[in-house]
Amino acid sequence: MRKSSLFLIYIAINIIFFFLIFAHASYRRNADMQLVAKNMEMARKLELTDLCLFTEASYIRHLSQADVHTPFQDYPMSVEHFPSGSLLGPPPTIKKINAKLD
Repeated sequence: MRKSSLFLIYIAINIIFFFLIFAHASYRRNADMQLVAKNMEMARKLELTDLCLFTEASYIRHLSQADVHTPFQDYPMSVEHFPSGSLLGPPPTIKKINAKLD
């Protein structure tokens, strides 16, 4: 068998796998919708609050529950201890306060 024939067979198999990936994703999405609906119902019954975005510091876990000065609890010019703190911007209330001061 020629190398070009092997290459074409290889490409054909990869194209088939490529389309099977989308078929599998569609199947899993439909199968997981029941689990998502069950989790949403549980969250509604338990009256859970915000989504936990990060697991590091308490002031990053639930942004709506954090005090404005919590990241600087050691001293005012302290460096951010956790890398996830650099992924989040300041809350909108601080931006409004700064706009009023300017």
